[in-house]
Order: sequence, then C-alpha cells, then structure tokens
Amino acid sequence: MDLIKQYIIQSLTAASNNLRLTTHQLEAVGLLRETFLNSKDIESDIKKMKTITELSTLGIRLNEVYNYLTTNKIDFLKISEKFKEHSRFLISDLSHLLEIVNPLLIKKAIKRLRGEPIEDEKEINYDLTEDKTDSNQLIKKNSTDTKELVDEKDGELKNYEEIILKPIKPVDNMLKSLAKNETNHQDLTRFANIMKVNGELSAKNEFEIIAEMHNIISTALNMIKSRELMPGKSVVDSIRACLIVIVAVVRGKDVDITRYLNRAEDFGKEIDVLNI
Repeated sequence: MDLIKQYIIQSLTAASNNLRLTTHQLEAVGLLRETFLNSKDIESDIKKMKTITELSTLGIRLNEVYNYLTTNKIDFLKISEKFKEHSRFLISDLSHLLEIVNPLLIKKAIKRLRGEPIEDEKEINYDLTEDKTDSNQLIKKNSTDTKELVDEKDGELKNYEEIILKPIKPVDNMLKSLAKNETNHQDLTRFANIMKVNGELSAKNEFEIIAEMHNIISTALNMIKSRELMPGKSVVDSIRACLIVIVAVVRGKDVDITRYLNRAEDFGKEIDVLNI
C-alpha cells in the first residue's frame, strides 16, 4: 500500500480510537477509511473533501497532513512523534464531523466525493436572510464589536457561529442595494472591516475556507469603494457566492457547495490580479 495512503488511514484510525463511538459512528469512520483505501488519487480526493460541506473541516486537516508528507523532508527518526501529533489534531475534527452527521449523510458526501449520482439531491437553495439581525443596528457598530466576543483570557472562541453569521444578512442587503446602483461608502467601509476581522478570527482558528471567503469579500468591498471594481451583476453574484459558502460551512448544511466555492475562488483570483 502507498505509504502516504497508509499514514492517513492509520492516523484516522488512531484518532477514532481515542473517541467513544456509537455503532453508527464506527460505521461512518469505516466508510471514510474505505474511501481512502480505494482512492486512486488521494491528493485529489482530499481537495474535493474541502469543497463538500460535511467533510470540509476534516479535509482541511487531512490536506495539512498530506502537505507535510509530500512537501517536507521527512525525518524518519521523528516520524512517530509527528504521527501522534497529526492523530491528536484529527481527534477534534473527526469528533465534530461525527457529532453533526450520520452514516447516511456521510454516504451521500462520499458519493459526491466519488462523483457518483445521488438520488433526489436537491439544488442548493440558501436564504441568506434567515438571520434576524437588524441591519440598521449592525451598521452603527464597527469591527471592534466582533473582537469583544473573543475570550482574550484563554484565547478560546465563544459564540463563533454568532460572530460569523451576524453580518451575513446586512451584507446581503447591501449587495442588493449595490445591484440597484445604490452605493453607501460608509457601509462599504464598515462591512469590509467586519469581514477582515472575522477572516482573521477564522484563520486564527484554522477555518481556512471561511477565512478565505471573508478576505475575498473584504478586498472586493474596499475595491468597490475605491472604484477599482465596478459592482455589476457578476461581481455582486460572486460576493454572494462567498456568503453562501460561509453560511454552508458554519451551519453544516447538507448541500453541495462546489459551484459556489469554485465561483468564489475564481473571483478571488480575479481581484488578486487587479490588485497587482
């Protein structure tokens, strides 16, 4: 067996052995191990995991493990300690996955990973206005409000989901105004700052996809404010795709966000070119 494949499978097994799992959770872990065991391109499969809501967090962690194995000079005298470290990190990600999904959802996620058809799969349909936050109240606040929800004492987050989701509805409402050629520079500045802070918060806690989406939105809003970017339909829809990815990942929605993630990442590359 491929050494990289074996390393990843055994690290998942070691992580699961540190958890008290139900019969259904054991089945779910078995499905994951089987997927990697039968994988013909483990790098590609891990990258695909990052685009599937249920598997995204675990996929990000496994991608870090894969990068370590393929981009660094491995010290075989210390590989055992590194394996223990990787397995220990995987415990929390695997535990989170097993708490929010059941074997049926994992089977559906793995089918998407393999590119297999899923019966009765519904088209994604997000209502970004689910959050009842009053946009008029939020717009009066600045990005330091986000920092107040972080526990500075021990560095741990509290109310992370609330922090991230709170600006979603107001930002979406602003995008609707932009689509009507109604631009408020104060709104653009404040929301760009909020997205920047929330992106830094997500990056600090290793939520890479969420952090990336926030950074793209923040950069785009600043560019719209400085007239480096025109808020046409394509731009507005691309920013909204970033919002959809954020909501999907944070809420753990059972939907395929691949096309939204692809659009958001392509948009990120486009504005990076404009910023050069």
